[in-house]
Amino acid sequence: MTAMFSSDLSGRTTDFPHFWEHTVGSGHATLALRADWQAQLKQAHDELGMRHVRFHGILSDDMGTLVSEGDTFFYSFFNTDQIFDFLLSIGMKPFVELSFMPSALSSGDQTVFHYRANVGRPRDYAQWAVLIRKLVRHWVDRYGLGEVRQWFFEVWNEPNLTAFGNGQQSDYFELYRYTVEAIKGVDAMLKVGGPATAANAWIDDFLAFCKANDLPADFVSTHHYPTDAFGKPGDDTEAQLAASTRSILREQARDVRKNAGDLPVYYTEWCTSSNPRDPMHDDPYAAAFIVKTILEASGLVQGYSYWTFSDIFEENYFPSIPFHGGFGLLNIHGIAKPAYRAFQLLHELGTQMMPVKGSHATVDAWFVRGDQRSTLVLTNFALPRHPIETEQVSFELKSAKPESMASIQRIDLEHANAKPHWEQRGKPEYLNAATIEELKHLSQFQSEPVPVNGDSGKLNIKVSMPPQSVAAIHFSN
Repeated sequence: MTAMFSSDLSGRTTDFPHFWEHTVGSGHATLALRADWQAQLKQAHDELGMRHVRFHGILSDDMGTLVSEGDTFFYSFFNTDQIFDFLLSIGMKPFVELSFMPSALSSGDQTVFHYRANVGRPRDYAQWAVLIRKLVRHWVDRYGLGEVRQWFFEVWNEPNLTAFGNGQQSDYFELYRYTVEAIKGVDAMLKVGGPATAANAWIDDFLAFCKANDLPADFVSTHHYPTDAFGKPGDDTEAQLAASTRSILREQARDVRKNAGDLPVYYTEWCTSSNPRDPMHDDPYAAAFIVKTILEASGLVQGYSYWTFSDIFEENYFPSIPFHGGFGLLNIHGIAKPAYRAFQLLHELGTQMMPVKGSHATVDAWFVRGDQRSTLVLTNFALPRHPIETEQVSFELKSAKPESMASIQRIDLEHANAKPHWEQRGKPEYLNAATIEELKHLSQFQSEPVPVNGDSGKLNIKVSMPPQSVAAIHFSN
């Protein structure tokens, strides 16, 4: 059965801000000192519109932010400055995740990731506050108060998980208290928030704690993945996703939006799955999931930071295989995955959303107006192990000019997808420069004309949508 949709150009529009461009994720602070990381972030800023970047470990020992000899502390902010100087030079800003614990301050030796980030509580909260105050005051002195007031300070990362501490609310709340007081002691208008939890946790309790203790919270931050809390430990990613629902992240974001009240909501991590080696991250499935998820989140959040922009990433180890299922939108060589093209497609949309009539079990449609053109966005998406097949889609656009032209850009197995071409070459682990350039070319969008039938102010188009695909059909205004 054909999927039928329609929209009317004379209808009322709603604002469609590009909230997903507010922030994008990366892995580990020291990576930001690499030239290839910097080149890829600049590309994400220039081509995708990303404005902030968030990463772990700016306080960790490998950044040298705080070290000690005996009872003497040594503070060094040189490496943080190198990173932030670069961000500002390309027109970006930091979304500062205040983590992890310098060993000199830690109450324990629990670590996470291969780079052994210490996740213990501070043995002296007052000394933690000294570190935060010195660091933030240094940034204000270096970059100016007007600049730093535009940044965001997020306290810790996923404190509800034992991987990042002991998972106790009371300890996190004490950390937040000392941190927010230290930052606000530098300037009351600096933006501080939390609880930076996994799986949308602790938000009500966090806000209640802040209210009861007269502590400021300028925003709510949390994380979610479609694999959160689904399946049983040990299940594979597909099994977890199969137990989920198509719009689970929208449902969760609605709850968080309600609980946050008037505060801005920033999701500082989300992705296709929480598996750092998931083949679906490299496939058109991720593009369809991204487009559907972002368009469904419109109006619910102020920021939606995808985890991550690059496969230059090293929580477990640094892989050399070009397509290894990493979180990134770009692979280690800077070759765009279908997920990257999804964000490019979204970036090029306008800022006014129009109502669309019609529904289908796997096909979704949105219509967005811009200054120069309007775009019909289609996805044909289903979670793993759920039924999906190629669908014929019919779209009617009312109140349109009869001479309007249309073109289509696709993301699917055969379009904007370099991975199959790498597989056809025998999946080489190491690529030479010529192959990298060829695969970059094969990852690009292609634009093709779409036949349009029109009469009496109506335009009609018909397109075929393969499983796990995205299409953007552009109409001239």
